Amino acid sequence: MERKELDEARMQGQTEIWWYMFSFVDSMALKSVVELRIADIKHFHGVVITLSQIASCISDDLASRDITTLARIMKFLVHPLYDLTHSSRWLLHDTKQTLAPMHYFSHCIKECGPAFQKAHRREIWDLASENPGFNGLFNDGMECIAKFVTNAILLGYKQGLSSVGLLVNVGGETRGLISEIVKAYPHIKGVNFNLPHAISMTPAFNGVSHIAGDMFCAIPNAETVIMKDCVKILQICKKTIPRENGKVIMVEIILKEDGIGVFDEIGFIFDLLMIAHTNGKERTEVEWKKILEGGSFSHYKIINIPDLLSIIEAYPDG
Repeated sequence: MERKELDEARMQGQTEIWWYMFSFVDSMALKSVVELRIADIKHFHGVVITLSQIASCISDDLASRDITTLARIMKFLVHPLYDLTHSSRWLLHDTKQTLAPMHYFSHCIKECGPAFQKAHRREIWDLASENPGFNGLFNDGMECIAKFVTNAILLGYKQGLSSVGLLVNVGGETRGLISEIVKAYPHIKGVNFNLPHAISMTPAFNGVSHIAGDMFCAIPNAETVIMKDCVKILQICKKTIPRENGKVIMVEIILKEDGIGVFDEIGFIFDLLMIAHTNGKERTEVEWKKILEGGSFSHYKIINIPDLLSIIEAYPDG
């Protein structure tokens, strides 16, 4: 097979596996639509309606409802103007054949905040630090995703890694990414920087130092910082890396505006997972540009690879 065919086959296979893993997210999104009676709202209006019209019918209190989260869930389910389909008519509460009766997505829209916090009365990081069993499960799940991140970097960022001397993985997993990079590029000195409860479960790796700390307070000095989910810590990174040759590497899902890419549906699923577990979100390139400029990293380039993830290389402003 030629390289293009191999890439297409690899992308198709990865998409299918992601879909099998996270197909349950459809059901959770559907449940929130039922709880919010969105099908009933549409049926009552009788014509295609806008997002703001739907939101106004959910709650009269503009300050309490989260229209952004509503838009993200609706984007996953339907098109920009919302109408009833043959399937959504089965969700009407007053129909005799309702399939509606089924967690917390709807609470996020009506009350704001991540669903995880509403279910467990604490943030996911707090529960992980308090509960070793949950912490182990969480780390195992992150390791599964980290394998895709590692594969994406090693396949699509060979030239970028060849020039790196000191690499800090911020909020890294307990095993995997930084060790695999150092193994493939022995000239790199690796630092795995994470919360204390995560570092306590991390085995030793050749060429990798483990440092415990809080990424929202300070980050170890480095010429290159790699992060998988970053927003608030960009300004801290700018203080850490040198202006001359320093850079931040982000391995991220970048949502496409048109939504027609092979991985786009999976990207929307991950966005819903972010709603469920954290205050984060998956972003389009336009949204990333705004974040980077706000963190004083207005110069950047996106490296697209045949993968769910893309690589963002960002350079600090002078």
